[in-house]
Amino acid sequence: MKGGRDRRVRRNSKLMNLNKLMKQAQKMQEQMTKTQAELEQKTVEVSAGGGKVRVTANGAGDIISIKIDKEVVDPNDVEFLEEMVLSAVKQAIEQGKALAQAEMTKITGGLGGIPGLQ
Repeated sequence: MKGGRDRRVRRNSKLMNLNKLMKQAQKMQEQMTKTQAELEQKTVEVSAGGGKVRVTANGAGDIISIKIDKEVVDPNDVEFLEEMVLSAVKQAIEQGKALAQAEMTKITGGLGGIPGLQ
């Protein structure tokens, strides 16, 4: 008789722990969704060529704007301008991703090994 009661207690305890875990996961998912929306509003700005090319990106990884100073627009050296723009865009995307990763790590507590929490 006593063995059956012990099994029921353990089973109920496991169900309570699973229920608690599911609630925590749901709360974390809600926080992540909210943070992703907020990241779309946060921006990073990167410059190249001594500030002659400026690229702004958001925390969602979208390029928001590219500003190019007129003095670096040389029809005889388009390749130099292309390299500056490409460099600034890459840096802006990297910084936007780093911003997003930092915000998500605050929520997940570094649980990056779990699929869907990266």
